[in-house]
Amino acid sequence: MTRFVNVLGWIGTALVVAAVAIRFIRPEQQKIWQRLALAGLVVVLVYLATQWREFATLWSRRSTRAGALTSASVLLLLAILVGVNWVAGRQHKRWDLTEGGQFTLSPQSRKVLDGLKSPVTVKVFAKDTEFQRFRDRLEGYTYATSQVKVEYIDPDKQPAVARQWQVQQYGTIAVDYNGRIERITADTEQDITNAIVKAVEGGEKKVYFSQGHGERDTTSADQRTGYNAIAGALQRDNFAVDKVVLAQQQDVPADAAVLVIAGPKNDFLQPELDMVQRYLDKGGKLLLLLDPPDGAAAAPLTGLIGLARTWGMEVGVNVVVDISSVGQMLGAGPSVPVVATYPDHPITENFGLITAFPLARSVTPIEGGTNGRTAQPIATTSAQSWAESDLAAVFDGKPVARDEAAGEKEGPVTLAAAIGIDAPNAPNTPPPPPPVPGQPAAPEAAPKPQTRVVVFGDSDFASNAVLGTQGNRDLFLNALNWVAQQENLIAIRPKQAGDRRVTMTEDQQRRVLYLSVLGLPLAVAALGIWTWSRRRG
Repeated sequence: MTRFVNVLGWIGTALVVAAVAIRFIRPEQQKIWQRLALAGLVVVLVYLATQWREFATLWSRRSTRAGALTSASVLLLLAILVGVNWVAGRQHKRWDLTEGGQFTLSPQSRKVLDGLKSPVTVKVFAKDTEFQRFRDRLEGYTYATSQVKVEYIDPDKQPAVARQWQVQQYGTIAVDYNGRIERITADTEQDITNAIVKAVEGGEKKVYFSQGHGERDTTSADQRTGYNAIAGALQRDNFAVDKVVLAQQQDVPADAAVLVIAGPKNDFLQPELDMVQRYLDKGGKLLLLLDPPDGAAAAPLTGLIGLARTWGMEVGVNVVVDISSVGQMLGAGPSVPVVATYPDHPITENFGLITAFPLARSVTPIEGGTNGRTAQPIATTSAQSWAESDLAAVFDGKPVARDEAAGEKEGPVTLAAAIGIDAPNAPNTPPPPPPVPGQPAAPEAAPKPQTRVVVFGDSDFASNAVLGTQGNRDLFLNALNWVAQQENLIAIRPKQAGDRRVTMTEDQQRRVLYLSVLGLPLAVAALGIWTWSRRRG
């Protein structure tokens, strides 16, 4: 009988081992390994029940109790680890410990994802050895919303799928939204988010920059005056950028989502002003950036200033001077007002970045509005600023001070304002037909088109020279997206990853080499000898 009981223990152990082996070798045989495991567990329990006298004898020994306590502690620790792993698998939480938040989505991307109405499928076509690089970026999207699903496909292993999705090269990301597909070959957050926006909206909106009056050039890479950097940023925000000479047109192009007049040196002709006014009356969108006069004797931009006044904004003939400490921290002089306070407006919602405006003029909403059109301020300077009307002193580099007698009011001074109203002369949209019994209801009538105008008293803030100043790029893009009625893109955009390389001179490299190869080993050896001598003494 005793021999049979001893054999039971070995049989139970063998059954459990067999169950574990089948579980890993043939996991599809679920019923078999589960039954073997259950049978083995029952046999082992029967064996242990027959050996209770031996266990009682062992437990009476002190060494047995200590070993049992240690075993119980180990089992408790394992149970805690399993519990933590179980909770972590069902309550997913990510922490981004990188300095610049490299793996944290920007507010702009989160805003786009929050606005998704249908699922988005993202397919990554790359070699399987490259999948992790894409996962590091795309896991942020799947973590932020359940509407984004990601699939990883190796074109070499699934060539038919790659051909079906018209993949031409490794590293292609295809974004599918309700059958609309956008393909990109970059894995930056800005590119991925832009691809989602394009797939959702089904195309790009066109932005025209006026030319012919000395305006900014969107193809110029000049470090001071060029606008090619902001043009590239607009393209990443799903805009197509083009130029237009209004003097050669009968009307503003019909496909213009936004008309930008950036820094003209000369005034518009009356037919051009009439053309812009007709465009706005029908629901057009205008972003107007007017610099101060080039000098005390420069001709004012009377026509464009009058256009802004028509929409409730007074453009001053002055230069805003700012003597606040904020500008000094940025290394800016008094003629570069710095804005750190933004009135409540959708353009600047949750906007906490500093912006700088080299040589700017005031743009003030007219009190009480014009013809029922009331603008709102969107950027104001500090209290240590004013609008200087003595242009000759400013351009001659002479010291200036606020002259109350000349009507120079103390700050804050408004540098930008915006207005959005129903278009005055928009074509009437027919009302929806009455519902027919038994048929689905007709879609609601489209809302009446809106006219939106934003006026800045400076165009330098979006130039290549200062576009990188904290919030300059985001403020320009937010203003243009609001004008274009793309509120889902009004946010702080992704930051570029910083360069973390360590650059050393030849002498510094030699010192690091000597320290690591000779200094540290000798220090360890000296410490060992000193310890040995103390113990021996």
